[in-house]
Amino acid sequence: MSDSIGIAPSAENDAADRRRRIMAIVGSSSGNLVEWYDFYCYAFFALYFAPAFFPKGDTTSQLLQTAGIFAVGFFMRPIGGWLFGRIADRLGRRTSMVISVLMMCAGSLAIGILPTYETVGTAAPILLLLARMVQGISVGGEYGTSATYMSEVALKGKRGFYASFQYVTLIGGQLLASLVLVTLQAVMTADQLRAYGWRIPFFIGALAAVVALYLRRSLAETMEKGGDREEAGTFRELFKHWRAFCVVLAYTAGGSLSFYTFTTYMQKYLVNTAQMEKTTASQTMTMVLLVYMAIQPIFGALSDRIGRKANMLLYSGLGTLMVVPLMSALGTNKDPLVAFALITLGLVVISFYTGISGIVKAELFPTNVRALGVGLSYALANATFGGTAEYVALWFKDAGSESTFFWYVTVLLAVAFVASVIMPNPKRHGYLDGDGTVEEALGAKPKLAHA
Repeated sequence: MSDSIGIAPSAENDAADRRRRIMAIVGSSSGNLVEWYDFYCYAFFALYFAPAFFPKGDTTSQLLQTAGIFAVGFFMRPIGGWLFGRIADRLGRRTSMVISVLMMCAGSLAIGILPTYETVGTAAPILLLLARMVQGISVGGEYGTSATYMSEVALKGKRGFYASFQYVTLIGGQLLASLVLVTLQAVMTADQLRAYGWRIPFFIGALAAVVALYLRRSLAETMEKGGDREEAGTFRELFKHWRAFCVVLAYTAGGSLSFYTFTTYMQKYLVNTAQMEKTTASQTMTMVLLVYMAIQPIFGALSDRIGRKANMLLYSGLGTLMVVPLMSALGTNKDPLVAFALITLGLVVISFYTGISGIVKAELFPTNVRALGVGLSYALANATFGGTAEYVALWFKDAGSESTFFWYVTVLLAVAFVASVIMPNPKRHGYLDGDGTVEEALGAKPKLAHA
């Protein structure tokens, strides 16, 4: 593969160029899958390792403490979004993605070999926290860079379809973690999983990261001349696009919160609220994630036809109406088939957003701050609202007001709807396919539109 993949329209009809672009998508998305598998192993196996690090208290309090550390990992994401966004905008997307997968490998391996509370006392949860912080920085950098890379390497007119594979692999990471959980539950007893079985998925993740590193080293670079400019990847340059940054913050807040509510938290919700068996809940969520992953390209391709703005309006509008009734119904249901249908319905609506999550952000920023703008805005909103989803949900449950959480998600989706209304149409004003006048469309003075 060549050192650079051009974005010129004249190359888009060339068969060899198309093959190179597809292989670039495959290479970058495979690393993305490994990163998210490692990150989500923590969420899916928390039911088993929580007593090893937090032996005191009931199940809810133990999960609350592990959810707190899960949230801290998210709070490191803005650092990763800034650090790796700057690296990607100045040194290249490939360099940034290689470093991020190396960090994820280190964090996963560290969790796999950590001593327990029984062995080293309070040092155990502290070490767990440090490992999650490393993983948080890694994932914070991964999202923005991979979203930027996939958006730039995709063919014009099909960017939504190709870029949707970022969430295919993101969900695939969750699915893989869930499949490992279901497999281990089938071959090991609950006592064995609590004793040592929970370490196995983290070792698997560390080994998979080595394969991802090899694939990413062979990726072609997409960064254009903007990366050589002195202001590339700086806050000073990003501030010129602060209106777009705020729009992305707003609709990512609702997107992240609803996504984590219906995916990572849902397993615990089915067990802890609906009183479903752990294995049944795990199997149900595995099937849900399989369907959810498979439909992402459909919604990405749909956005290529109806536009990203239409996708975002449908997502946030329908999402605002659905959360309270769906969560209320799930909380009183023990039938796995009904649970599967209700959760899948919710995720179909969320797919209007997740299918285009990366591309809809990338189109709002120019090349020289694209990775920083996408990564940092996503990381801030994701850390504040997505990363705290489980903790907030469990806190409301512990306080005896679980339904308040449903309304909290609804309010954030309403904010996302407002942001979707304000968002410029990327087909006309975006930096990838439009005229690059995003800031002007948002009400800025024309001189900032081409800064």
